[in-house]
Amino acid sequence: MRIASLLRVLLGLKHTRVLGFKFTETELVVAVKPAKRSSFCSGCGGRAPRYDRRIRRWRHLDICGLFVELEYETWRVDCAACGVTTEMVPWADAGSGFTRPFEDLVAFLAQRTDKTTVSTMMDVAWKTVGRIVERVVARRGRQDRLADLKNIGIDELSYRRHHEYITIVTDHDGGRVVWAAPGKDADTVHAFFDALGPERTAKIETITIDMSKAYKTAIAEAAPHARVVFDRFHVQRLAHDALDKVRREQVRELVGTDDARAVKNTRFALQKNPWNCTQTDHEKLADVQKTNRPLYRAYLLKETLASILDRRQVNVARDRLTEWIGWAARSRLAPFQKVARTIKEHAEGILAYVATGLSNGRAEGMNGKVRTITRRAFGFHGPWSLIALIFLCCSGIVVPLPHRCPNLTL
Repeated sequence: MRIASLLRVLLGLKHTRVLGFKFTETELVVAVKPAKRSSFCSGCGGRAPRYDRRIRRWRHLDICGLFVELEYETWRVDCAACGVTTEMVPWADAGSGFTRPFEDLVAFLAQRTDKTTVSTMMDVAWKTVGRIVERVVARRGRQDRLADLKNIGIDELSYRRHHEYITIVTDHDGGRVVWAAPGKDADTVHAFFDALGPERTAKIETITIDMSKAYKTAIAEAAPHARVVFDRFHVQRLAHDALDKVRREQVRELVGTDDARAVKNTRFALQKNPWNCTQTDHEKLADVQKTNRPLYRAYLLKETLASILDRRQVNVARDRLTEWIGWAARSRLAPFQKVARTIKEHAEGILAYVATGLSNGRAEGMNGKVRTITRRAFGFHGPWSLIALIFLCCSGIVVPLPHRCPNLTL
């Protein structure tokens, strides 16, 4: 067997000819060339005339513990569309110093572990891992991530010690991230709709958001036809927070009295769903019912709101929600009176949840996955490296584990 044939199989590269090789102290350098005789522009892929050349090297997958580099004397081409640039090579992307199998392995590892481990294992710089991830996302991601969107969720995510935010748009139907950008204001949402375009914006049917005024305003301006659904978690959280405020007020008022015992250590019993309560929790709630009417009223308001959101008949839910708003407004509990005003203002978006059953749960789940990415990376210096990793891990990109011998046919 010829050495050149063996190396061609070990490299596992298509449309590539092996011309020779040489060893240095730390690496194996393999001389290669494209199988095609003509030169093509690395920018647009069109045929282009060539006029001079220089030697370049690309890092490839290691073989037997040796660094492997491909060496080729690339042509400079004069493309009518792109101008003066370098020719396209079949083993690497334009502007990259690594072969595609090497970059795929880096991306495969980056989907599963932190960038420091990847950079140490692959012996590349920490920042290089981020640049490789961006190229793999551009190469393996969907050509148009914003195509065929109907039901989407918009949510923000904090990173870098909660001083910076990025806005993430999730496709409810596909279960994938389709867009992300720095910021969490109305301008950020407008940037998404600008990228989407008026024709595709018109096809959006439902948008789930939290109760952010900035998001609501931007959607009303850019997609007034879309149904806005307020996330159930954020609606119920208003009642849970109000209940906790009432409990703390009662603790302060009753400190030093006999009735304080009924309120003591009731926080978690009050916040739990009834079917999750233990016998001890039920006993605590019974004591609250007997001794502290304001706190038990707050508890009933919280549970009643949850039962309204569990309904599936919109008209019935509308009547019950109207009754609940009136009850909360007359409850003489300031925290719930404030919640009543908020829910009255956002009633249509809350009822839209009852009608559609959609919530920001998928977007929140994606945020949980992204937070895992940020924790294992120990932070990011800027948003775009984080966004590239989000697309790599959360947009449905599948990076196959590259093998050194994908084809043993000699």
